[in-house]
Amino acid sequence: MANIKSAKKRAVKSEEVRVKQSAFKSSMRSAVKEFNKKVENGDVEGAKELFILATKQVDKAAGKKMIHKNAAAREKSRMAKKLHRIAK
Repeated sequence: MANIKSAKKRAVKSEEVRVKQSAFKSSMRSAVKEFNKKVENGDVEGAKELFILATKQVDKAAGKKMIHKNAAAREKSRMAKKLHRIAK
C-alpha cells in the first residue's frame, strides 16, 4: 500500500472508478444480450426498442473510453445486421 497521502487517495479514487466502469460495462453487455434474445425469439418490435437502448449504451461506453470506438462500431453493426435479417 502507498505511504504518501496523495497516492492513497489516488488508490481509493481508482477503485471507485473501476467499480463504476465495471457496473456500466455490465449493463451494456446485458442490453446487448437482451437484444440478442429478442432477435432469436423473432420479436421484431421488442428487438427494435432494445436495439435503440443497446446502441446508446455501446456509444456511451465508447465515449467514456471503456471500450474502443471500433469495437463499439463493430458491435452496433452486428446488431443492425441481425435486426435487418429478422425485419424482412
